[in-house]
Amino acid sequence: MDDGVTPEREALIRDDPFCARLGIELAAIGPGTATTRLELADDHLNFHGIPHGGAIYSLADAAFAAASNAGGDDAFALETNVSYLEAVEVGTTLTATATRTHETRATGEYEVVVSADGGDRVATFRGRVYRP
Repeated sequence: MDDGVTPEREALIRDDPFCARLGIELAAIGPGTATTRLELADDHLNFHGIPHGGAIYSLADAAFAAASNAGGDDAFALETNVSYLEAVEVGTTLTATATRTHETRATGEYEVVVSADGGDRVATFRGRVYRP
């Protein structure tokens, strides 16, 4: 269903104000795929002194949103879930890579792998979207 990413659609996704506030950057985008990055800073920590699950979730969700909206049709999340696998430290750059795993005319399913600098998997995220 995706023929490619138009410059207008890519600009729209890149200019996400919530991602900008958190420091999440769009590193790559293509039909059904996207990669986002976040360098963890002190303001991404929770009261335990480890990265807040919401920061990691938001990084994965940004990749999911970019991948599912890359083709030009608006896509809206139906459900998501995340599994946190490992804690990392401030200064670590996390990368979230979203890949479409299933698609119908109206829905899509995506898997997002969040990994640390060295390639260790930090979290796994899955999401489904609806395209009206």
